[in-house]
Amino acid sequence: MHKVLFSISMVCVVLFFTLRSLGQPSQGDNITRLDNPITVKYLQKKLSKHRPRLVLNHETERNLREKLKTDPVVQNMYNAVKLNAQSVFEKPLLERKLIGRRLLGTSREMLWRMNMLGLVYRLEKEERIVNRINEEVLAVCNFVDWNPSHYLDVAEMALAVAIALDWTAGDLPVETQKLAIDALIQKGIKPSWEGDNVPGWAYGTNNWNQVCNGGMIAAAIAIAETDPELAAKTIYRALDGLPSSLAAYGPDGVYPEGSTYWSYGTSFSVVTIAMLESAFGTDFGMGDYPAFIESAMFRVLCNAPSGWYYNFADCGDKRSQNGDITLAWFAAKTGNKAYFEKERFLRNPEAMGKLGRLAGAGMIWLAQYAEKGEQKAPMAWKGEGANPIVIFTGAKNDPHQYYFGGKGGRGLVNHGNMDGGSFIFELNGVRWVVDPGNQPYHELEKTGFDLWGRCQECERWSLLTKNNFGHSTLTVNDELHSVEGMVTLVEFKDGSQPEAVFDLTPTLGPLVANASRRFVKESPTSLLIKDEIEINEGAVTITWQLMTRAEVEFFERGVILHQDGKTLKVENLSHPGLTASIVNLDPPPLELDRQIENLKRIEFRYPAYLFEGEKGEINIRLSMD
Repeated sequence: MHKVLFSISMVCVVLFFTLRSLGQPSQGDNITRLDNPITVKYLQKKLSKHRPRLVLNHETERNLREKLKTDPVVQNMYNAVKLNAQSVFEKPLLERKLIGRRLLGTSREMLWRMNMLGLVYRLEKEERIVNRINEEVLAVCNFVDWNPSHYLDVAEMALAVAIALDWTAGDLPVETQKLAIDALIQKGIKPSWEGDNVPGWAYGTNNWNQVCNGGMIAAAIAIAETDPELAAKTIYRALDGLPSSLAAYGPDGVYPEGSTYWSYGTSFSVVTIAMLESAFGTDFGMGDYPAFIESAMFRVLCNAPSGWYYNFADCGDKRSQNGDITLAWFAAKTGNKAYFEKERFLRNPEAMGKLGRLAGAGMIWLAQYAEKGEQKAPMAWKGEGANPIVIFTGAKNDPHQYYFGGKGGRGLVNHGNMDGGSFIFELNGVRWVVDPGNQPYHELEKTGFDLWGRCQECERWSLLTKNNFGHSTLTVNDELHSVEGMVTLVEFKDGSQPEAVFDLTPTLGPLVANASRRFVKESPTSLLIKDEIEINEGAVTITWQLMTRAEVEFFERGVILHQDGKTLKVENLSHPGLTASIVNLDPPPLELDRQIENLKRIEFRYPAYLFEGEKGEINIRLSMD
């Protein structure tokens, strides 16, 4: 009778989530679904009976051990992991201390500790390491909760505890194992099933989906023998919901939230894929999801010659000097040398410092990499989707280190800004045109600032990092861009002089009838920006903006920028008699704004009367002086 009732309940769960997924308003019916055969019967038949089974299993561990004998990269990175593991013994056990509304820092620290200690224990079986893992697990599993009001915290903690259980494979004291399993159920999974509503992250389009569903899959696998019903419905929901976030990579691999959020969301997706493969022998189609593999090229191309990212959206500024462990997963899957940062993985282990919190798991795909050629990064690349971008570069050994990134999009995109039509530009390793980047969330939130509201009048848009006044784009009548106005890529031409055109009309609002921005790589040392604008009644001033940290010298047709002993000319071709102005943004307008040394906005302000018949062009060239 019990089996009959459970079968009926599982049918109801499957029907509910099928209807839930079909009803997703933002994705429509075109979203590609994952294979999803998960039931209790499937779980009991297909789930590996042997631990470890989360990323590590008999096969992947054997391969890792073999590579540790022969592969310099694997050997070097393992030495770095061991140094990290040793450093854990110098730290106190974790406590439940929130920073603002987040326990996330504690959860991430636990995930790092379990990756470092857990991997070394698997390979060396030192008693003091398992004893420390035991102490760490006892500490966090005795927290009153894992802060379910901010579910990222729960997800990362659940993954950490699941790895601790799995990689020790029964070597923790029995009472600790019971406590951990109970915590994964009560503090990890069950809070996501409370209430009548499916949690927003379960079918969300951003990184929360990837992180939270990944954490829940890990927890579900860890407790599958104890509560197979809960495990089955949790994994089923995750596989049903994950496509809503994976679809955001389409159609070309651009991660709408920017490069560092690619690292965050994608790192959890690749760990989830590895967990599913190691536990079930299949990833249910995740690794082959449209545009997911292609996103590795997006990540590569967002690394500029200067060491900065193309830091659009809420992206960090500069990349680490260490090798990209997430990108290495793509190298292992494709054999593409361009994704395997060998020299960075061979850095002195002591110089690497604290590794990424998933680097222990990442050792598996470092060991799986086998070179099968190199797909060279294109010199002109476009990626469309929710936040379209274009990137122009020089050749591999370009003496001028040419780098340009331009974008469309809209403020409503996840972690988006009012930056449609903006661009960054580098020559000779100097970032001449900058994006103001991101700023710490807690420092804003603790003041009561509404950082996450995205309505047209919301506080987010008062910040220089978020509004159009902090980006190199066009502004009409000194007004904010339309938060809903989507700037699309309407034309792209490859070749020795690549071009890209964005339609800015929707974001500039009703004051313009049409507005487009064309970017042209005129030569190996110049960039041309051509704006075609048709204004409507009420338009008084069109402002062309360039954000820079360089020193500025005026000349008759524009300005000359000076930085790091080098120069760049910004020449007003269409209106050579129009004098530029400089708005000093150090200090910035608001006390809450990000402080950026020497930041300034160069402006060319065009009165409406210059647009004969309401139509006009603005042509400006950036070139090496």
